[in-house]
Amino acid sequence: MDYSLEMLNALVLIGNYILIPTLAYGSQLTLGALGVTLTFGILRFSNFAHAELMGFGTMITIFVTWYLQNAGIGIAPLPTALLALPIGIISTIALVLVMDRVTFYHYRKIKSKPLIFMIVSIGLMFFIGGIVRLLIGGKDQVFVDGVRFIFSAREFKKFSGLSEGLAFKVSQGVTIVVTFIAVIALFAFLNRTRFGKAMRAYADNENLALLSGINPERVVMITWVITAILAVLAGVLYGLDKSFKPFIYMQFLLPIFASAIVGGFGSPLGAIAGGYLIAFSEIAVTFVYKKFFTYLLPATWAPEDLWQILTTEYKFAVSFIILVIVLLIRPQGIFKGKEG
Repeated sequence: MDYSLEMLNALVLIGNYILIPTLAYGSQLTLGALGVTLTFGILRFSNFAHAELMGFGTMITIFVTWYLQNAGIGIAPLPTALLALPIGIISTIALVLVMDRVTFYHYRKIKSKPLIFMIVSIGLMFFIGGIVRLLIGGKDQVFVDGVRFIFSAREFKKFSGLSEGLAFKVSQGVTIVVTFIAVIALFAFLNRTRFGKAMRAYADNENLALLSGINPERVVMITWVITAILAVLAGVLYGLDKSFKPFIYMQFLLPIFASAIVGGFGSPLGAIAGGYLIAFSEIAVTFVYKKFFTYLLPATWAPEDLWQILTTEYKFAVSFIILVIVLLIRPQGIFKGKEG
């Protein structure tokens, strides 16, 4: 047995089933966590409706995608959904601005406590989720088209001569690239633009910001606009990578909040670190390691069991466990966030 080849096969196996999925899923969690982090850091409440905003924006994107596909309009080899994405973003921005004016504006005016805002957001979560399921139904919707793989496992095997294949889907590549661009654009906006600096000042000290002439309602509006963009990007990219499941976005809320809190609630850098940490933990803990150790160990030591820590049914439980551990050991998160 050529042990070096077996080692390479083991590494490719880990890359195919852990590293690449972690990059894609972690990017989706990062976008979602950045959205809830901005809401908490600037508007000072936990927005539980964020995941359903992801679902709403994805639903609109799917409807427009289907229209474009029926009209024969596309951007192959990339998914047609990227063409429809701006309509989903604009629709979600309109929704959050109406949502803010109808509900949150009143409670801001009377200076309600953050708990009231959180309760209102829970009500909006069920309301928006109900609209999404009413319009598109509760079944899975597949809307991805174009070329499926940048390179497939079969192509990798042929190229490398290894028995293990490495596949890289177009949806994963699009997710990573879009997330990178979105994160760079967000940090450039927050650190280099007048509105971005006003948002940071408002988040650091609201009273001092008001004395400096910063318009709080404008800060709120810009925050909602950015939050809507991040929500739709996360929702559409997750839907392209997996499929659109109306109920999955409510479940998606747990790892999103876990990412934000583990990284440091209110810290954008923490949201990024938390997103990839939670993604890696969920995937690594539910991975079946039998084949991996079969490559590395002598044939007589090859494992007979699956060597899986938890089954995939407990994937979201991993987020909860990590969240509890971090809250007990380091409640401020990896990067010190804002206190509630």
